[in-house]
Amino acid sequence: MSAGITGLDHVSVIATNPERSRNFYGAILGLREMASPKTFSFPVIWYDLGAQQLHLLLKNEPDTNSPRHFALKIENALASRSYFLRLGIPIAETTPVPGADRFFIHDPDGNRIELIQWVRPYDPTTDGKPA
Repeated sequence: MSAGITGLDHVSVIATNPERSRNFYGAILGLREMASPKTFSFPVIWYDLGAQQLHLLLKNEPDTNSPRHFALKIENALASRSYFLRLGIPIAETTPVPGADRFFIHDPDGNRIELIQWVRPYDPTTDGKPA
């Protein structure tokens, strides 16, 4: 018996300025905003990521003092690095993952975002640590 989990549905992060966040996630990252539920009585911004979603929870203060993050798939890590650097958005290189090229950026509220290009599928039998 299991909990019946079938996949990741959405990720939520804190955002403090709706206009600034819409510019970053919509204009810079190119995500498509979607209507949030009409039953919500609190401010949120939702983005459609195909089979998943990104939810921005609008709060007064950011909450970024941790290594937590979400990851977005990218087509070309080299081109994406150049894109963010041209916009003046710092990138942070990180520990390599076999089969992937990845780096981090931060949104205007300091939330960490991993950008990852899978060059080949991750194989835990050859890429993973021994048990």
